[in-house]
Amino acid sequence: MIIVIIGPMGCGKTTVGELLAERLSWTFADADDFHPPENVEKMRQGIPLDDDDRFGWLASLRTHIEEQIQRDKNLILACSALKHSYREILGIDQRRIISVYLKGSFELLQERIAKRSHQYMNESLLLSQLQTMEEPFGGLIVSIDQTPEMICSEIINELGIQS
Repeated sequence: MIIVIIGPMGCGKTTVGELLAERLSWTFADADDFHPPENVEKMRQGIPLDDDDRFGWLASLRTHIEEQIQRDKNLILACSALKHSYREILGIDQRRIISVYLKGSFELLQERIAKRSHQYMNESLLLSQLQTMEEPFGGLIVSIDQTPEMICSEIINELGIQS
């Protein structure tokens, strides 16, 4: 099974993804690690990425997902995947590749971002990400107004995963 944890910056994709992977003994990957240097530099400067910037990045993530499926490996991938079209490129079908949307209010996301340091995600990008975010039609939607441990338990329970 492949689980793609989606949502805007500050929602806890990496924290929840790493914790979930640890609890399930699955592989974890962070989509941020797949960005080409040009994308990283744009984000560092507070410039939102456009669809052209994201296409190659999403294609490389899809390749990584397909490699895991071919190896019959379980994977937790933390990836913003803000638009339906991005999730289609990733192959999210809610059967073999499932999305988990970590949803929170602007205020909570902003509060979390103010408390952390990220190598290149400029906090000014939050509004752009929220304007771009298209809620998924399927998959699981989990509120972020609880602890990462509680979120992981909810994901495991709702998806019926044996841990």
